[in-house]
Amino acid sequence: MKPVFLIDIIFNSRTRLGLLALSLCLAGCESLFFYPMKEHVRSPADIDLAYSDVRIASSDGVSLHGWFLPAQGEAKGTVYFLHGNAENISTHIASVYWLPERGYQVFMLDYRGYGLSTGVPTLPEVLVDIKKGWQWLLQQPQVQQVPLYILGQSLGAAMAGYVVATEPELKKSLTAVALDAGFASYPQVAKEAAAKHWLTWPWQWAVHSLLGDEYNLEKVIGQIPPTPLLLIHGRHDNIISAQQIQQLYDRAGQPKQLLQYDGPHIATFQQPVNRKYLLRFFAQAAAGELVAP
Repeated sequence: MKPVFLIDIIFNSRTRLGLLALSLCLAGCESLFFYPMKEHVRSPADIDLAYSDVRIASSDGVSLHGWFLPAQGEAKGTVYFLHGNAENISTHIASVYWLPERGYQVFMLDYRGYGLSTGVPTLPEVLVDIKKGWQWLLQQPQVQQVPLYILGQSLGAAMAGYVVATEPELKKSLTAVALDAGFASYPQVAKEAAAKHWLTWPWQWAVHSLLGDEYNLEKVIGQIPPTPLLLIHGRHDNIISAQQIQQLYDRAGQPKQLLQYDGPHIATFQQPVNRKYLLRFFAQAAAGELVAP
């Protein structure tokens, strides 16, 4: 298989981060958390992966696009992957391209406005997109006989966790959920972003006060149990603070695990040891070994 290199997301540029925070401060709009890219930079075929294009009708006439990557050999499970705030599935495939070889089929969804999906990304409409993708996935014959997992990263983790916690009927279909570099609060992550740049440092409290808390994961993460939960955080993540991950872990119920590793934001699966950890978590959840004490 050809190597895949992770393309940095928008927040890895401090200048653009400062401009983002300033925009948040001036506009007070949660939709500015979304930085979609329309063009695809690669397809799964470019890295020797089989795939099929998926089209799903969401709300307001929006057409969603995704890729379904079949497992190589007999499927051990299905992973519903929800990516971060920038670019699209063609770059974020770097986080999951290795899963089909390990026996996991993967469904990657682009939210409205990203890649080949139409529309403009805003909350709560993107949460509807995530639910529509989940409902589509549950209708697929190859998914119904194997465990189902959700893997979200960064903004995708915050939104995925929120949907899991607030959709009890859909949650029944899940075997486990893994949230990589998710954050507890939209106002808090905006404040932390503003505090890191000289241009926006004076505005950090204004940014915090302008953003609402209606869709904050910290408010609902306690509703994810009894579904097993894995929280992941890189110790050198300069985007999402360790404090936010600790807040989520403290508020989450059992069964829960916390994986901390030496690395930056969403670089988790560049490290083979972290891949093994995730696969072990999936296998333990499927075997019923992860239950509340």
